[in-house]
Amino acid sequence: MTKERLYIYDTTLRDGQQTQGVQFSTPEKIQIAEMLDTLGVDYIEGGWPGANPTDSGFFDAAPQTRSTMAAFGMTKRSGRSAENDDVLAAVMNAGTPAVCLVGKSHPFHVETALGITLAENLENLTASFKHITANKREALFDAEHFFDGYKANPDYALQCVLAAYKSGCRWVVLCDTNGGTLPDEIAAITKAVIAAGVPGTHLGIHTHNDTENAVAGSLAAINAGARQVQGTLNGLGERCGNANLTTLIPTLLLKPQLAERYETGITKGALHGLVKISRQLDDILNRVPKNQAAYVGASAFAHKAGLHASAILKDPTTYEHIDPETVGNARIIPMSNQAGQSNLRKRLADAGLGVQKGDPALNRILQAIKQREEEGYSYDTAQASFELLARRELGLLPDFFEVKRYKVTVERRKNKYNEMVSLSEAVVVVKIGDDKKLSVSESMDSEGHDRGPVNALAKALAKDMGPYQACIDDMRLVDFKVRITDGGTEAKTRVIIDSEDGAGHRWSTVGVSPNIVDASFEALLDAINWKLIRDGAGV
Repeated sequence: MTKERLYIYDTTLRDGQQTQGVQFSTPEKIQIAEMLDTLGVDYIEGGWPGANPTDSGFFDAAPQTRSTMAAFGMTKRSGRSAENDDVLAAVMNAGTPAVCLVGKSHPFHVETALGITLAENLENLTASFKHITANKREALFDAEHFFDGYKANPDYALQCVLAAYKSGCRWVVLCDTNGGTLPDEIAAITKAVIAAGVPGTHLGIHTHNDTENAVAGSLAAINAGARQVQGTLNGLGERCGNANLTTLIPTLLLKPQLAERYETGITKGALHGLVKISRQLDDILNRVPKNQAAYVGASAFAHKAGLHASAILKDPTTYEHIDPETVGNARIIPMSNQAGQSNLRKRLADAGLGVQKGDPALNRILQAIKQREEEGYSYDTAQASFELLARRELGLLPDFFEVKRYKVTVERRKNKYNEMVSLSEAVVVVKIGDDKKLSVSESMDSEGHDRGPVNALAKALAKDMGPYQACIDDMRLVDFKVRITDGGTEAKTRVIIDSEDGAGHRWSTVGVSPNIVDASFEALLDAINWKLIRDGAGV
């Protein structure tokens, strides 16, 4: 059976940039374009030339990609020719092989938003796309509000997409701009468009996630005949986001009923890098990755319940719909007060700690976990702290150093600009063998900003570890999460710290205390101890 080709069109750099709180710099856009090119998408929509300095700078840089680069803009305005519309000219002058223009297909928007007649809108569509194709560019029509327009006036909506197609559009893209159309509606309307004369091989789908149906709607359009699908990495986009390509792509490649019918330009080898690309984007945005994201989330293949973990050990397909390694992810058996011995032995084995079934230490470890979780600890994500707890119960925790005392002060004082600023200072005394080492650090960065007491503590603790210093020099704190576990005057604070080293290893540790500084320091200690163990310090 011959497979049908699907084309992946990424709009992270344009529609994704419309996400609240997201604003890419030009270098970041270039970096993301390189990531997308490595993944193997067919099209990269770079932005709207002339709309802002960042987008204009991106097109001026003209990054070289194997993916077809597209510039986005709007159809010509009424009262001028396509050749003399300066907004359209800016898009054409970007010099991209493909040009995508947004235009109206809903009578309400034509008459109310644009203030023109339905006939004028059709003339604008026709003239714009003839202009693009006359200049030897691949043309795409972004049919805004198409599904709402079709439901309001199917005849006119079809006239719009046919006008674009007959004017040379390579792709007519049906947009669920408001994100409110359900998958069965999308399928039926997509079939109606094909029946009206726009072949599926020239038809694309662009959905938004306002009902959590963007991926489902995209798949419905594909199965109805559309052969281009648009979306963004990690589902970025206006309001609730666009169709998430980190979900769509593996679904198309890994689900047999789809993989047997369709092929894309993305190889299974490239798919192994999907988690890395997803997390690179989060790093660029300074966002914490969504743990429960399909395929790429840290919890996507986490098996907490003892019954699940026991079955997973016998056959992973009992609770996994794909092998996590196919997308660059990994299976996790988290530890919690729901854990059974199957979870525990698997997690210990993953940490290189072989414990036989029936060993009394297993019950001790489980009881310790349950007791500490009653105190506010959580080992679901703090895997490094769990390993240290288990080693302590097994008598396998090395005594690298001892903290004799520590102190943190926060002072408010005026800087050289006569502004009141905070300054945090930490003092840490550790004993390594027979040597005591006192370290002092401030939290002020190179720009004169205070980074807080935890930052000062982390710097002081890692400042002089004697024989272990080389091992921890490449450590850095990459995320810091705080949770109040009990309310009122007896509130406890849980701190989870994510650390990373120069080799790209990442690990999480937890601390709990009524005092946030103490909780943070406990998590920092665990982070260093786990790093020393993993790197074989002192062995």
